[in-house]
Amino acid sequence: VVPAEPGLADITTKIDGFVEALYVDATGVTVRRGQPLLTLYSPMLVAGQEELLAALRLAAAVDSADREAWRNARALLDAARRRLAYWDISADQIERLERTGEVTKTLALKAPVDGVVLEKMVVAGQAVMPGMKLYRIADLRTVWIEGAVFEQDLALIRLGAPVRAELAAYPGRPVNGRVSFVWPTVDEQSRSARVRVAFPNPGGLLKPGMYATLFF
Repeated sequence: VVPAEPGLADITTKIDGFVEALYVDATGVTVRRGQPLLTLYSPMLVAGQEELLAALRLAAAVDSADREAWRNARALLDAARRRLAYWDISADQIERLERTGEVTKTLALKAPVDGVVLEKMVVAGQAVMPGMKLYRIADLRTVWIEGAVFEQDLALIRLGAPVRAELAAYPGRPVNGRVSFVWPTVDEQSRSARVRVAFPNPGGLLKPGMYATLFF
């Protein structure tokens, strides 16, 4: 049993900083979409906000009759807004910054999906860099079971076909899924091909790492 790849999400940062508060501090924790995972203090974030406020003041001070100066001021303001947006600062947060003039010192990273934390590679106080993977989250409401089918049986396998799986962890409790993919190659040594079967898993009965026998 493995997590379905479309349900996997890696949490990374696009900005340098330091982990100020860690709200999800262990693997195996269930999280909801939009739930804060950690807050990041970033001098770059502070500087970017101050640049936006300075550009906003400049745009307000420029005489609109001077068209070139006004265009330059607006271009500077738009560039400052885009820079924050590239760091995943929401439009609402940018609007609030411009309205209040209050600089936010931390950025909250939130879970993009409902799921379970499979990996946590970050601790409180750690310095982080752009692109660094901090968490891996998996939505386990659908899982895959990948099995091997002998070459002579491949003609019997078709996409969408119903499949029954029996797991050692749950004797006498088969689960049902459907073939979602058949690998386009055959292993030369074992003379078998891999088959992927998708199973609904609303109660979390099927856990990654379990072994199962598939019946087509």
